[in-house]
Amino acid sequence: MTPSIRHSLINIAQSVLLIGGMGAIAWACVTAIWGGEAALWVFAGIGLMLALSPALPADMMLSLYGARRIEPQQFPEGIAILNDLARRAEIPEIPTLYYLPSAMPMAFTTGRGESLAIALSDGMLRLLNARELRGVLAHEISHVAHGDLWIMRLADVMSRATTITSYAGQLLLVLNLPLLLAGEAHVPWTAVLLLVFSPTLTSLLQLALSRAREFSADQGAAQLTGDPAALASALLKLERTAGRFWEEMVMPGRRIPAPSVLRTHPRTEDRIDRLKALAPDAFRPRPRAEDERLVPRWPMIENPPRWRRTGVWY
Repeated sequence: MTPSIRHSLINIAQSVLLIGGMGAIAWACVTAIWGGEAALWVFAGIGLMLALSPALPADMMLSLYGARRIEPQQFPEGIAILNDLARRAEIPEIPTLYYLPSAMPMAFTTGRGESLAIALSDGMLRLLNARELRGVLAHEISHVAHGDLWIMRLADVMSRATTITSYAGQLLLVLNLPLLLAGEAHVPWTAVLLLVFSPTLTSLLQLALSRAREFSADQGAAQLTGDPAALASALLKLERTAGRFWEEMVMPGRRIPAPSVLRTHPRTEDRIDRLKALAPDAFRPRPRAEDERLVPRWPMIENPPRWRRTGVWY
């Protein structure tokens, strides 16, 4: 079995188990309060909502960051790379490329269908060369091709449903506390513990799912570009440049290690190790000519990152 197939199977198995675990916790919470029949109705409602309700409009998300659409004449090289990757991935719609006026290096994908958008910050565009930018865009395209936006939306809905059910159950326990103290009612301690800890457990599973989908998108990017070293190089640059703002404020020059279970993304070292396993020969030295940067045709943003009125940090 090749490393690519092995990693694909591992990623799929992890995602199925994590989604199943979140669903099992949500089912147990609803059943503990209202019974099995109510749980069926709740899950049917969640499925109907996911099928009929639109995702958060891309324009709304992008407006929070002050993003603006990149026209072909402003960044023809970047648009050409995006279109080529979208065709290679055979996704129905080619995403629109947006520019974020922020010196913080970041990229994200939002929307779906015709409103699908990939946003790149000024800091990201200034930091990466053409080869590395292609790897990052391939990573974002892979998220779209793998349906990760829908999967994470499903996880978010189940997480919210579990949290609401947990709070409702705890409120019912408080309201019925006099009956419980008088011995008029009985509640199993297992149900109480489930209601108290289910939101935390679901959140941890959601974070684990996010990390699994990042590994999958890394692998997809390597397959689209045939150059896993490009994405690995971009990840190294982002790790060294972005850092953690609060760490630099509180402990300059030091790094506070975040527990792996609380990360939305895997450790950069782990991601690079997996990319190296896919094609070790791709990590040999390459010509310096490929280090050319693709500079967009607009002024560089020099303002440092800060909190905005929208509540977003960029």
